[in-house]
Amino acid sequence: MAHRARALLLTALALLTGGTLAAPPASAVIGGAPSTYGPWAVRMFVDGVPTCTGTAVAREWVLSASHCFFEQGQAVADKRISFRVGSLDATAGTLVHPVKGARRGSAEADMMLVKVPPMTVRTAPLASEGVHTGQRVRVYGWGATCEGDENACQSRVLKEADLRVVRPDDPRCAGHAGPGTSDFCMEKVKGIPAGGDSGGPVMSVASHGREKLVGVFDGSDRESTAEAGEIARQRKWLRGVIG
Repeated sequence: MAHRARALLLTALALLTGGTLAAPPASAVIGGAPSTYGPWAVRMFVDGVPTCTGTAVAREWVLSASHCFFEQGQAVADKRISFRVGSLDATAGTLVHPVKGARRGSAEADMMLVKVPPMTVRTAPLASEGVHTGQRVRVYGWGATCEGDENACQSRVLKEADLRVVRPDDPRCAGHAGPGTSDFCMEKVKGIPAGGDSGGPVMSVASHGREKLVGVFDGSDRESTAEAGEIARQRKWLRGVIG
């Protein structure tokens, strides 16, 4: 598709605001598989409505996509945001709220760090090396499992999609990832993330406990390719914030 959509679940928010948000409907991990592991995965809500996915990267820090925290160019107030942590079921786990005024956005990537009270979950280790062409990666999220009315089919359980990193100059990703951007581009292997998966972890494929966070999912064409901000390029900023 020529049109590429940022993967925020804006349709659900539009329903709450009388349909005033001008954005295309979002989709999610369609054709992927339910996850059996993902202790660092975080479900994000705005006004109690599931919107995005994130990653616990430290006991007091959740990492997600910056665009998840804005509506029509205006920042979403901290008091409207909540996270579910510690469960593959988006209705279970522990509910945590942001520490007021403790968000830190990257100036170079679609990434936002949000401080929360200390969490008792396994955190995702940050990759120190960049991804390489041909590398298999796995994207996690709780987004829609169908096309059409995606608000009606948001997944209750964490799902995953397998993708493969493609060359930075791949024409399918022109203008959205690769040279001159903070993103890397991936092609579909099994499942394609989009809507409620925005901000979700892109992990290296390894045995449980040995995978590393290599990216933050931030958009896709909903058919065959997706993009993510690269952790290695933002590691200095990340470490500077979380210590």
